[in-house]
Amino acid sequence: MAALAVVSGTSLLLAGCSKADDDKGGAKSNAKANAATTGVVNVSDAKGGTVTYAMADAPESFDPGNTYYAFIYNFSRLYARPLTTFKPAPGEKGNELVPDLAEGLGTPSNGGKTWTYKIRQGVKFSDGTEVTAKDVKYAVERSNFARDQLSLGPSYFQQFLANPSDYKGPYKDKSDKGLESIQTPDDHTVVFNLNKPFADFDYLVSAPQTAPVPKAKDTGVDYTKSIVSSGSYKFESYEEGKQVTLVRNEHWDAKADPLRKQYPDKIVLKLKVNQATIDKDLIAGDIVADLAGRGVDTQTQAQVLAKPDLKAGTDNALGGRLVYTAINSKVKPFDNIECRKAVQYAIDKVSVQTVMGGPIRGDIASTVLPTDIPGYQKFDTYATEGNKGDVAKAKEHLKACGQEKISTFISARSDRQSEVDSATAIAESLKKVGIEAKIKQYPSSKYFSDYAGVPTFTKKENIGLIMMQWGADWPTGYGYLQQIVHGKAIGQSGNTNLSELNDPAVNKLLDDAIANTDEAARNAAYGDIDRKVMDQAVIVPLTYFKVLLYRGGHGTNMTSTAAFSGQYDYLNIGTTKK
Repeated sequence: MAALAVVSGTSLLLAGCSKADDDKGGAKSNAKANAATTGVVNVSDAKGGTVTYAMADAPESFDPGNTYYAFIYNFSRLYARPLTTFKPAPGEKGNELVPDLAEGLGTPSNGGKTWTYKIRQGVKFSDGTEVTAKDVKYAVERSNFARDQLSLGPSYFQQFLANPSDYKGPYKDKSDKGLESIQTPDDHTVVFNLNKPFADFDYLVSAPQTAPVPKAKDTGVDYTKSIVSSGSYKFESYEEGKQVTLVRNEHWDAKADPLRKQYPDKIVLKLKVNQATIDKDLIAGDIVADLAGRGVDTQTQAQVLAKPDLKAGTDNALGGRLVYTAINSKVKPFDNIECRKAVQYAIDKVSVQTVMGGPIRGDIASTVLPTDIPGYQKFDTYATEGNKGDVAKAKEHLKACGQEKISTFISARSDRQSEVDSATAIAESLKKVGIEAKIKQYPSSKYFSDYAGVPTFTKKENIGLIMMQWGADWPTGYGYLQQIVHGKAIGQSGNTNLSELNDPAVNKLLDDAIANTDEAARNAAYGDIDRKVMDQAVIVPLTYFKVLLYRGGHGTNMTSTAAFSGQYDYLNIGTTKK
């Protein structure tokens, strides 16, 4: 979900000042529009105050080992330190990988099949106990080998660790040895043994799944309610579906953490707030940012772009993301490629782009890889005039599929109005060729765990089409593609390969690419994989997503980072509002 965004600008611009213009609310810095995409707005090392965020729904989980949304990857770094992370910096500079809990990046050996990391000395949990290598080992075991309880995160470690087939995970393992392919020769060394070379492993360990978890404090799926912090902040309170409050972790030591600054006294996240209210509060200066990083609603977009003083508070950036419709290849009649091709040609992409807010929210897409991910190649397998669809070609493929009319459902997230609007526009296009697609709406908090990400559910409910937005887990072609097109990524809950594509040729190309030490060859392979996926017609690319963020006037150290899909980097945001 971390993504490579190509943003203009070649140097770190320190824009704005350390004090907002008006602390009574509605404060504005003197920064200009897009200032946070190339620099840092309102630079300040002032401590104190409360930084407040809001979001329209609630995360599926705050558990660093049981989450997969980019904004929680971003936010969780306040209380969970992975082995590596991304440097707090604007735009593309934010894609620089740096050590976090580890002293340095990994040391590969055994032809890239073994990776060794040294844990920093002096790092303590919020309960005062020292973080050890065993806590990292346990964190990976619970997040990848207890999928019956913790199914929401990616499954890379499960796929690539040289694990014994009889390992049942930490909750069922009766021994104290745990997974033999992760070794901890001492309290500050952790060694990962893989079943094949993995060129991107330093990126993989930036996932919060490597953030340490003390085994004695783990409560499985309920750990989200009692997380033991290893970061600069800890949980003061957790009101499920309402509010989360973080306060300073008194056991955090700046000498053992070169990245975090611990500026505010308190961080508050308000949950399930109406999006229109969030936008209003942003403009008023009552909150610093929309934590989900989705950008303002289309109605607010028109308002802020029309007024120069409001436009100055906006940041419009690429986020290494694709908005698309997944065609479920296991739901009839879309198990027939001709029916999938009918959908490809039927959709008027211009109408989808329009309801999303126009070109400022992203250019029309024709590939799975976004333009700002290494390996992108420009092509259009299902080109139509003006990107407005081709009814005649769609009907041709529908006939080849043996169908004249199709009745199906299309799913969308209920708290994402632009996604619902996009699904509505798609349904209108499909109707013209004889495909009736009724919309089913589900909340973001359960979209993958209970609905769209559960293959048995989508088959039972005849959900042939699934609205989706995807950003890279890390800024490479593999970090983008693997979890949405590799057969091994298909899960029974929390599934993100929503098309359920399991093409041996695609799988092999991905496996071979990540084992290749030649970066140019890897990137070329990712372009080839993109074409093969499009040949299978399982994904309808809609737009290369661009976010239009609004920054609250009281926020300090505001910068939009490519590492987290163009969102603001939450690690060191402070406030002038005391």
